[in-house]
Amino acid sequence: MRGNEAEAMNASDENDKKENSVPGRSLTALARKWAPLVVLLSLMALAFSQGLHKHLTLSTLIMERQQLITFVDANLAVAVLSYIALYAATVALSFPGASLFTIAGGFLFGWVIGGLATVFGATLGATAVFLIARSSIGDVLTKRAGPFLTRLSEGFRQDAFNYLLFLRLTPIFPFWLVNIAPAVFQMPLPSYALATFVGIIPGTFAFAFIGSGLDSVIAAQEAANPGCASAGTCSVEISALVTPQLIAAFFALGVASLIPVVLKRLRSSK
Repeated sequence: MRGNEAEAMNASDENDKKENSVPGRSLTALARKWAPLVVLLSLMALAFSQGLHKHLTLSTLIMERQQLITFVDANLAVAVLSYIALYAATVALSFPGASLFTIAGGFLFGWVIGGLATVFGATLGATAVFLIARSSIGDVLTKRAGPFLTRLSEGFRQDAFNYLLFLRLTPIFPFWLVNIAPAVFQMPLPSYALATFVGIIPGTFAFAFIGSGLDSVIAAQEAANPGCASAGTCSVEISALVTPQLIAAFFALGVASLIPVVLKRLRSSK
């Protein structure tokens, strides 16, 4: 088995040398591998330098809510598709405030449509980052991986779906990091997309449901402080809407997703 692996590695090295011996082909291969990553990083730098992420605030949503609701009522299909595209771009550019964006979806479209639109948008954005990372960073790390990283990668791939499901369900890991880590371990695309889609459903619909009730919270703030909505001074904190019990429920779901992995390990050890 090790002999076959060594032969495969030698063959891969020979192929790399052949490709590198042809300048034109080598440059084309490098462009295909790194150009998407360079474009993504450039767009991220441009977006952050222009302060676009600063507009993703609850105050902005409250101030613009009437115009947004009017647009959604008149153009529901266009609004939903635009929301999906914006959410995918937000995820791909690793903007902070995905929870706020999800709450906005529930607020504008209701928790059912808002939740579904968010799941599709987030999956599209995460998949784009995964593909870009896998074709560039993941490829390089795989070729230069030592024995430990190789064993770790093989172990992850054996139960990749359940491991990623755990990472998606538990909200203690940064979303951008979870997008990239499976790419380093060369996780298959179908498993990645499905685990992402399924794993973000509970949290997405929970935040969308919170968003669907945001109007009543704003109304209460308006009653206590008239004019605060238009001025953007209504004191509504997301941390007050997300309870410790909700976080604990997500963590419990994540632990449950690892049960098949634990059972598999126990059976194999017998």
